[in-house]
Amino acid sequence: MARVKSPRTKKHKKIRLAARGYRQARRRRIKAAKEALLHAGQYAYAGRKKKKRDLRKLWIMRLNAASREEGLSYSSLISGLKKQKIEIDRKILSDIAINDPDTFKKIVDKIKNA
Repeated sequence: MARVKSPRTKKHKKIRLAARGYRQARRRRIKAAKEALLHAGQYAYAGRKKKKRDLRKLWIMRLNAASREEGLSYSSLISGLKKQKIEIDRKILSDIAINDPDTFKKIVDKIKNA
């Protein structure tokens, strides 16, 4: 008869594979590896949320710098966009400010003239 591997061995193998790259006991011992994986998952989840915040901050900084070059503050730029009903999000607007300054200048001029 063929030898049957226990389900526990399969579980442990799965944990060990996931804990590759960890140091010392966190890689070798199942209990420590399991704990490390749980924490790693929590940090990864929080990190995904933080990444979104950081990117938004970056877009706002870029927009502030670009709009000040055109003689407008960030807050007046955003309020002007809302008054003019120009629906461009900060991500796209910051991309325009960096890669296509002429178009950004036209948008700012439209806000200034209103």
